[in-house]
This record gives sequence, structure tokens and C-alpha cells, in this order.
Amino acid sequence: METIDVNRSNGVVTVTLNRPAKKNAANGEMWNELLETFRDIGSSGQDRVMVLTGAGGEFCAGADLTGGGTGAPGRHQLAQMRHVGDVALTLHRLPIPTIAKVRGVAVGAGCNMALGCDLVVASENARFSEIFARRGLSIDFGGSWLLPRIVGMHRAKELALFADIIDAAEAERIGLVNRVVPDAELDEFVATWAARLAAGPPIALAMTKRMLDNSLQITMEEALDDEGVAQTVNIATADTAEALKAFVEKREPRFEGH
Repeated sequence: METIDVNRSNGVVTVTLNRPAKKNAANGEMWNELLETFRDIGSSGQDRVMVLTGAGGEFCAGADLTGGGTGAPGRHQLAQMRHVGDVALTLHRLPIPTIAKVRGVAVGAGCNMALGCDLVVASENARFSEIFARRGLSIDFGGSWLLPRIVGMHRAKELALFADIIDAAEAERIGLVNRVVPDAELDEFVATWAARLAAGPPIALAMTKRMLDNSLQITMEEALDDEGVAQTVNIATADTAEALKAFVEKREPRFEGH
């Protein structure tokens, strides 16, 4: 691919945005390649966790507004934005856990791409911004849905309306990221988290992820029903049997995803 790199190892698929000269700003080709890659990962039976990161010490500077940042030239603007929206939705729908590993800037669509992952781990040099208003734009790439759920409505409005750039410490303080670590420790920290998730029970983790994603849109009764269905599925799997056997034998379970 021209704009991203994809590497797989031991159940961890690492997707690296690779336009370092542009701080990994997304052009039309990158949106196409991300959509293709996320769809491929979503249908893969081998990928257990995805790490999303950027090349050259930066995460993503948003859409490349100077280089076809929303899609193909000549395409209707709304159609282009729906194409970008498809990328955000495909990322959101991935059944496996996802981790954003953030160095440098994560602004605009790049910020929301990070927030669209299940977990966000940032280097202490990371910077975040819903920078859209500074460019005369409204929030996109799912930010209007993600931000209020992550930091609350008033904080979301502050971030989106003022479009300030915040550092990693502030991002951690307001709950925008899960962890901030020294830059020299970032790779090892994320690799450890990814390995732990890759070793987990794929079916159970996928159902837990889906239920948490749906939790703010359903009633307690519906949530309990979903939990009951999920546990019924889990109990019938070989993975749950393996977990119980491993507990009795005092060893770590080996989950296979069936």
C-alpha cells in the first residue's frame, strides 16, 4: 500500500499511517487503504488485536486539506464525507480490541481516529486537538458521537468549540486517553497490552466490546438480556471449558476463539 503499513505478529496486527512528510495527514488514497485494511482485519480469523499508530514520530494531522483530504476529486462533497464516515464506522465495528499508540500530533480526524479505538496510550509528547473550528470546519470522523461519551458533554463542547491543542497530561486528566507514558517506554507498554489482549478469549472479548459500545443507547433491562445471551454463548465454547480446566490445573489458559 502507498500510505499505510500493515504488519502481523502473534495475533497482533499493527497498522501504521505512513505519510511522515505530511505528519500522516490522510489523503484520498489513505482513506481508501484504511477502509480496505479495516475490512480485512474485521473478517480475519487470525487477528486478535489491532494497534493503530503513525510513522515518523507523529500520529495523524487529520485530513490533508491540500491533497484530496476527503476523497476522490470530482466526487460530490457529501459522498466524499460518507466515504470517510465509512472508515470511521468500520474502525468502530471491528470485533477485536483496538489500541491507538499516539506520538506527536493527533488532531482533527486524526484525534478522532485515535479516540475511535478502544484504548488510547499516549507518549508524554503527544498533543490532541479537535482542530476543525480553526479550519472553518465542523467536527467529523465520529467525534460528535465519541467525545461526549468519553469526556462528557460540556467538556466535549469546550474541546470542539475552542479547538485548543492540549498536551498529553491534560488529555489524561480529562479522560481522553487511558495512559500517558514516557516516549522511550511507549512501544513496550503497548506491546505488553496488545499481547495480553491477543492472549484473551476472542469471542468473549468481542461480545464485551459490543455491549460496552451499545451501553449508552439501551436500558438496564436490555443490557442484562444482552449479558445473558453473551454468557450463554460463552459457556458453550471450548474457550470457557479451557479457562476452567486451566484454573483447576493452575496454569494460563490457551484460547483459540471457538
